[in-house]
Amino acid sequence: MNSYGTNFRISIFGESHGKLIGVAMDGVPAGISLSEEDFMADLNRRRSGARGTTPRKEDDIPHIVSGTFEGCTTGAPLTVVFENNNTISKDYSLFREIPRPGHADFTAQVKHNFFNDIRGGGHFSGRLTLALVAAGVVAKKILGNIRINAQITAIAGLADPSKWDAAIEGAMAEGDSVGGIIECTCTGVPAGLGEPFFNSLESEIAHLAFSIPGVRGIEFGDGFAAAAMKGSEHNDCFTDIDGHTATNGAGGINGGISNGNPIVFRIAVKPTSSISKVQHTANFITGEIEEFSVKGRHDACIALRCPVIVEAIAAIALAQHIQ
Repeated sequence: MNSYGTNFRISIFGESHGKLIGVAMDGVPAGISLSEEDFMADLNRRRSGARGTTPRKEDDIPHIVSGTFEGCTTGAPLTVVFENNNTISKDYSLFREIPRPGHADFTAQVKHNFFNDIRGGGHFSGRLTLALVAAGVVAKKILGNIRINAQITAIAGLADPSKWDAAIEGAMAEGDSVGGIIECTCTGVPAGLGEPFFNSLESEIAHLAFSIPGVRGIEFGDGFAAAAMKGSEHNDCFTDIDGHTATNGAGGINGGISNGNPIVFRIAVKPTSSISKVQHTANFITGEIEEFSVKGRHDACIALRCPVIVEAIAAIALAQHIQ
């Protein structure tokens, strides 16, 4: 479905090339100062334009259409919408016949019996992450003094930032794409947030992380490296009776509940599916294997625009439990 959450519930709507996209938020406390300008810093961080990002440039101007009065939230559902003004839909007409490898074209058609909007990926597009960022702005206000910071730690498997530009340029020259790793740290999170088992804080964050198109993995603290450690290496020994630890192998969460240390997680973002490099894939009309190349405007590295989106999903997850 297109809704998430209970205490802080969000519903996203719209399509990449439709009239608009947006998000409705329920459970927003009354009395929070909020204006369109409050969204701009995070929206600008997601904006395209840098080398390696899509040439499609939208104004991304937020319009608050419900839930505020005289500059403050009212406690009623809060809705923010964004118009789509820079769309070129002719590039997508072929994808009914030849679904893009690695993309949702095929599964969307199966799921929705070919009634899905294929333009720009429709409702499956990364454009919808704009709505997540907007919800994240509100969630950050709900969180108060909790601070969330995400940054790229690797691109194309390279941890050295001085090599990232060359990797992206090399992929672009070949009509290809590259992926990346984003690390997010949440500080000031009090101990006791979350639930055991099915509503664990890790599962809440992971649930939202996989709502970001292109995310293929997530790990907390030591993550997969913990499988190669001994217990004495992975355990977080306490340094005081307030719960601070010498290390943070658990990534700030034990038993599904925050332990008062920074919450640290990393997500893996795949290389963009839509590439101009020639591939060989099935034509679903003829049944033949054909040469296929994606035209249009696409990111060579979607990870470049992901840090602020990752911050948003972390804030939304924490907002479920902070109230």
